[in-house]
Amino acid sequence: MSTTEQPDEGEALARDIMTTPAITVDPELSVKDLAALFREKHIGGVPVVADGKLAGIVTEGDLMALDADVQYPHYFELFDSIIYLGSQKKFKEQLERAAAANVGQLMTHRDKVKTVGPDDPARAAGTIMSRHRFDRVPVVDENDVVVGLITRHDIMKLLDL
Repeated sequence: MSTTEQPDEGEALARDIMTTPAITVDPELSVKDLAALFREKHIGGVPVVADGKLAGIVTEGDLMALDADVQYPHYFELFDSIIYLGSQKKFKEQLERAAAANVGQLMTHRDKVKTVGPDDPARAAGTIMSRHRFDRVPVVDENDVVVGLITRHDIMKLLDL
């Protein structure tokens, strides 16, 4: 979901501050290899690319979720039926993430990833990060191809902080 904000005259664009080329990974990459990549490159997240297009994003937070306790939803029995008090869908998602063997099983999928285009104002990426508490925003072209990545560090440099 790319923004459609128009930049003001002389305003920095996403292309001006993005890191390029962005380090990306394939959904079939193992979780172990992903963790090694994060350590080696000193990064906390990367876009996931399949068939040349953005498929999702995976972060250190996703890796940390692997170690989280999966909570079975509370339930009670009534007339020989089980009534769940928690979300079975959420439980299933937690269980799948905890058992993830590869990035594709662990990542946040494309439909939930916020992006900007290279010609969008750089402030649009900052707004997304601030509103959604994200640490990075992929920069994608009109074909959903990852052309860069903007991190909080890039925004701080732009603000000269």
